Amino acid sequence: MLIDFDGLDPTEAYHILTQTVIPRPVAWVLSENPDGDFNLAPFSFFTPITSNPPLLMISVGRKPAEGVAKDTRVNIEARKHFVVHIAHRALAPAVTESSRPLPHGESELDHLGLDLAPFEGSPLPRVKDCHVALACELYDIKEIGAAPQSLIFGRVTAAWVADSVARYDEKNRLSFDGAAIDPIGRLGGSEYVTFGEVFKIPRPT
Repeated sequence: MLIDFDGLDPTEAYHILTQTVIPRPVAWVLSENPDGDFNLAPFSFFTPITSNPPLLMISVGRKPAEGVAKDTRVNIEARKHFVVHIAHRALAPAVTESSRPLPHGESELDHLGLDLAPFEGSPLPRVKDCHVALACELYDIKEIGAAPQSLIFGRVTAAWVADSVARYDEKNRLSFDGAAIDPIGRLGGSEYVTFGEVFKIPRPT
């Protein structure tokens, strides 16, 4: 089957891309609302992009009904800091529920019953039950496409990783156990994927 994207409806293009570019890591992003509480929302158009400086990118669309910028973009642009969490499978229901549209300034945390914890090196807290949290400060925002989509570039300033997933490899280098992190990956529709078999293939030297 050949699918020509020229002239394809954007919704059709979205469904094709999200069902074929899989699995996608999920950035569970905490940002600060205007009144000082917190917004928490998931994004699967997300990836690290450079290590010098250490940057990651989140692509944020607009609210479907109103066509206005999502709270995550508004908050990050206004207050410059955010925290990206990598959620594990037990948190998948909460990740999904946090995508529910709420009035601007209303906190998903009030509905989810999640606890926050202090995050040393970050002005914002982290979600206590996540195994990985990355403190970020705004590096740049670019708008792209007809919608437009906001590409938010964040510089990672600190990472918190649970002791239970950290280890040292045979060369005494700090590494992290992917299976223990137990991340969820996004597929199409309502589907997620979790780790199955983990295998290694050495890189060519």
